[in-house]
Amino acid sequence: MRPRLYPVFKYTVIAVWACFVAGPFFWAMTTSFKDANAVQGGATYLPWIQYQPTATGWRNIFGGAGGIDVIQPFINSAIVTIAASAISLVLGSLAAYALSRYRFKIGFIKNSDIVFFFVSQRIMPPVVLVIPFFYLLQWAGLLDSIAGLVIVTVALLLPIAVWVMVDFFNGIPREIDEMAMLDGCGPLQTFVRAILPNSLPGLTVAAMFCAVFGWNDFFFAFRLTFTEVQTLPQAVVALNSSIPPWWTLSAAALFGVAPLVLLAIWVERYLSKGNLSGAVR
Repeated sequence: MRPRLYPVFKYTVIAVWACFVAGPFFWAMTTSFKDANAVQGGATYLPWIQYQPTATGWRNIFGGAGGIDVIQPFINSAIVTIAASAISLVLGSLAAYALSRYRFKIGFIKNSDIVFFFVSQRIMPPVVLVIPFFYLLQWAGLLDSIAGLVIVTVALLLPIAVWVMVDFFNGIPREIDEMAMLDGCGPLQTFVRAILPNSLPGLTVAAMFCAVFGWNDFFFAFRLTFTEVQTLPQAVVALNSSIPPWWTLSAAALFGVAPLVLLAIWVERYLSKGNLSGAVR
C-alpha cells in the first residue's frame, strides 16, 4: 500500500509547489493584459472569455500615457549587474582559490575565520551598510552614478562569490594542481589553466547568484542615487501611485524578471557535473 501511495504523495506535493510558484506569474501575466475596468471587475483569468485583453499595460512601460520608459533603467541595471558580477567573480575566484589551497594563520585567525568574515558581510542588515557607503561615495564624488553603484554592488556580491567558490574548489582534487605544477605551471598558471576549466559548474552557480542579487537590488540603488541614475527596480516602484495601475505594474514586473528567467534557462546546461572525469592522469 505504501509503495502505491508514495508516487501519489510525491506528485501531489510537486503539483502544489508548482502552483504556489507559478501562481503569481500567471496572475501577473493575465493582469498585464487587462485594463482598469477588467481589474476592478473581479478575479478573471481567461482572455476573450472573461475579459477583453489589451496591451495598455505593456505600452505604458515603454513611454505610453501615464507610464514610464523602462529602457534606460533596464540598461542601467544591466550595466551594474554585469560589471559587478564579472568583477566579483574574478576577485572572488582568486580569493576562494587561495583560501582553498593555502593555509593562512594570523594569531587565532584561520582560513575558516576569513571565509566567515566574507559571509558575514551579507549577514549585516543593508540599513547598517548604506550609511558608510553613502559617505564613501560622497567622498569619492560617485554618488548618483553608475560607477558608484558598481562599487557598492561588488562589495555585496563578493561574499557570495567567495562562499560558493571556496566550497567548489575544496571539491576539486589537489592532484590536478600537482599535475599542473609538474608540467611547470606556477600558482597563477595552475589556477587559470588547470582549475578554472574544471570549475564551470561552480562559476555558473556563483554567476547566477551574483546576477540575481545584483539585478534585484533596490535598497542601495534607492538610497545612493537621486536623479541621474535609475535602475529597473526603482522604475517599477515609481509606477505606483495612490491608485495602483496593476496592469502596468504587472507588465513591468514581468519585463524585469524576464532576463533572469532567460539566463537561468541558458546556463542550466552548464550546471551538470562530471567535468572532472579524466582531469587527473
